[in-house]
Amino acid sequence: MRIIAFMTERDDIDRGRNANGQPAHQTLALELVDLLPGSDDRCAERLTHELAENTVVDKVHVIDRDTLKPRLCVHYDADAVTASEIQRHALQAAQTINTEYGHLRWAMVETEGVAPAQSAALIDRLSSTPGVVAAVVTRDSVEVEFQRTRVTAQELVDIIAAGPAPTPPASSATAFDDRHAGKADDHSEHEHSHGGIFGERSELIFAGLAGALLLVGWLLATFTDTPRPAELVVYSAAFFFGAFFTVQEAFASIRQGRFEIDFLMLISAAGAAALGEVPEGALLLFLFSVGHALEGYAMGRARRAIEALGELAPKTALVRRDGTGETVEVPVADLRIGDIVVVRPNMRLAADGFVVAGSSSVDQAPVTGESVPVDKKPVPDIAAAAATPDLVDSSARVFAGTINGAGALEIQVTRLAEDSTLARVVRLVAEAQTKTTSAQRFTDRFQRIFVPAVLVGVFLLLFTGVVVDEPFTATLYRALAVLVAASPCALAIATPSAVLSGVARAARAGILMKGGAALEALSRVDVLAFDKTGTLTQGRPRIADVIVAEGVDEVELLTIAVAVEEQSDHPLAAAIVRDGRERLAGATTPKATDVRALSGLGVVATVDGVEVRIGKSELFLDADPPPTSLAARIDGLKNAGRTTMLVRAGERWLGVIGLMDVPRPEASEVIQRLRGLGIRDTIMLSGDNQQVADAVAADVGVSYARGNLMPEDKVSEIAALEEQLGRVGMVGDGVNDAPAMARASVGIAMGAAGSDVALETADVALMADDLKALPFAVHLSRRSSRIIKQNLWASLGIVAVLIPATVMGLGIGPAVLIHEGSTLIVVANALRLLGLPMLSITSAGQSVETSGRSPNS
Repeated sequence: MRIIAFMTERDDIDRGRNANGQPAHQTLALELVDLLPGSDDRCAERLTHELAENTVVDKVHVIDRDTLKPRLCVHYDADAVTASEIQRHALQAAQTINTEYGHLRWAMVETEGVAPAQSAALIDRLSSTPGVVAAVVTRDSVEVEFQRTRVTAQELVDIIAAGPAPTPPASSATAFDDRHAGKADDHSEHEHSHGGIFGERSELIFAGLAGALLLVGWLLATFTDTPRPAELVVYSAAFFFGAFFTVQEAFASIRQGRFEIDFLMLISAAGAAALGEVPEGALLLFLFSVGHALEGYAMGRARRAIEALGELAPKTALVRRDGTGETVEVPVADLRIGDIVVVRPNMRLAADGFVVAGSSSVDQAPVTGESVPVDKKPVPDIAAAAATPDLVDSSARVFAGTINGAGALEIQVTRLAEDSTLARVVRLVAEAQTKTTSAQRFTDRFQRIFVPAVLVGVFLLLFTGVVVDEPFTATLYRALAVLVAASPCALAIATPSAVLSGVARAARAGILMKGGAALEALSRVDVLAFDKTGTLTQGRPRIADVIVAEGVDEVELLTIAVAVEEQSDHPLAAAIVRDGRERLAGATTPKATDVRALSGLGVVATVDGVEVRIGKSELFLDADPPPTSLAARIDGLKNAGRTTMLVRAGERWLGVIGLMDVPRPEASEVIQRLRGLGIRDTIMLSGDNQQVADAVAADVGVSYARGNLMPEDKVSEIAALEEQLGRVGMVGDGVNDAPAMARASVGIAMGAAGSDVALETADVALMADDLKALPFAVHLSRRSSRIIKQNLWASLGIVAVLIPATVMGLGIGPAVLIHEGSTLIVVANALRLLGLPMLSITSAGQSVETSGRSPNS
């Protein structure tokens, strides 16, 4: 969470007291979007009231309320509480509010807006529903705040969808709550979810019946002396089954004032029948309905790949409640925050939470895409973990839908079933289906202009007999053939099929693409900017260098350093202890006594009767300077961006330890692979000093680095980069980097699993903390973009060829075969994305495609 803290007294206030000895008051500003993502003013007031009840808090109020980034300003007694404790209390209070209250926004289709009279009726119905706190209905949307314990988002959606406005198509609108909007797009004519007596297969079965009846009619007409009326009855039945669903969709389009593809097909078939070409009309409807049904099947296949995510979580869980040792099986929907869930070996986890007992390895591939199981162990402090679950280490955090290994685990639930990471991913991916690309918007606009133009052109063709000496029946037949040829079915399905396949493939790889717009934006990125800490680096300091003085060996230096630093809780001390013990390989260390920490300088202790100092150069101002050779090495480490910890025992210089947040092992290979994919420049943006930033940039191979940047400075850098270099993508952790990600052409969040801010801010979220997933995300987006372009050109090309061909005499039958064949080719081309192999980065930095599951799959 980004915190802005400042003193209202002097900057050098000592232990919370001002110059008059009165309690020092400090102000802490917290981003409301971090605490309450997507919530409204009522939730902000609830949080303000909750914090104000704390006796150490003097005042709480919202500042910058009218901006895009309102903040919660907390005035507190710095003598009684620390900033981190205030932050922890705010997080806990916000989580309680987020758990109790949900927010649903349902966006209506443009032509199905709610009239004023209907708004009042819908508001009354929603307001009378138990659990609804507030409801606002406009012509374009419905917004509801509700209590999760009393009513669910789906129940509210059912109320909204029941009327008074027509129910949005199930295939193009998705309902979900808490910061996710259901969006009903206007290009749903090719996204089938037809019901009927045969369920989802109804349209395909009806098409089959049309084909069978067409065949029977042809056999009767060819090989038997069947009366003409009998043949017409059979062909009429073929018409009925072939046109059944097409008529419904055409009628729905006409009601909304649109003349689209289905309408053209029906006119062509009816015209053929009127000319006495009943078999050709039936053939047209049969092929069109088959093509339509197969499109729906193909789209459904991609959609089912997404929906399969929602089936990963089990329906029930074994819960231990009331302090007893017995477990009871309850529905997952009945789990409460704080419940202890028992997970047996090889079972799927039922909820998000953290481990409180047991150890095991957990396969997190369904959520994060990691192919290697992750070892899990209990949290050291259950109370602290429960207070701030978002800060729990990844070694103890678990997610619903993942698979336990050989050991038994007990986990404490931190999220309700509908708020689990898996549930949110499913909702966001479902929402992504409805977000359109510029290519889709182009095809929508093209159809709306093209179809009426075709109708006008066909009408003019009916008068060609005035110029050309031919029967009117021939003229009419040609006009109807042009109608068939001009129907841009393949164009309409070209982009949605590719986008849906791309989003589904990304989801299987642990990459959340928030719609076609994100997929398209990532494919166009020219420059990638990276946060340093936790993105290109491991996010924690490590020992990078150990330099010993003359006559001293590394074992002696590290033994004494570890003995002293293990008495300190400083992050740098923890790094020295952790990495030092690894280098010592189990060697025993002496006991340090009389340990004293000198703020901002280092630590002093006694080891075996000798005073030992470890810290910055300023700690040794009263001692002899280090030897020239050691001093030169120290300067070299500082120039390389290392944090240096000098070590002196008594009158002896032992050496220096260089620490830094070391780069991820795969970072340089990822940067090299991104360049191979066409990323022109890579830039690192860091809050560390410029020397450290330059050192990391040189290690990983980014083009250049910017240091000493505050979060707001990163926003300015992104704006400058876009002006100078083109489209910029920002890769960060989704917390401190959220403003920069929002400003960039596309925001990419690392390690987004379990992070509300990352999932909300980013356009693309890499669910695992795995940088190697980034090249595949770029590769997939660019491949998707190429397929979309291929589909568009193929679709337009077929139409461009068929229209003059039919004008010159090509019949309806061949036109239908070519037309529907091109549609199926376009869909098949898009579905290739579902099988796109992963990119595996080798040690040499080269990439190869693998068909199996890689570390990102």
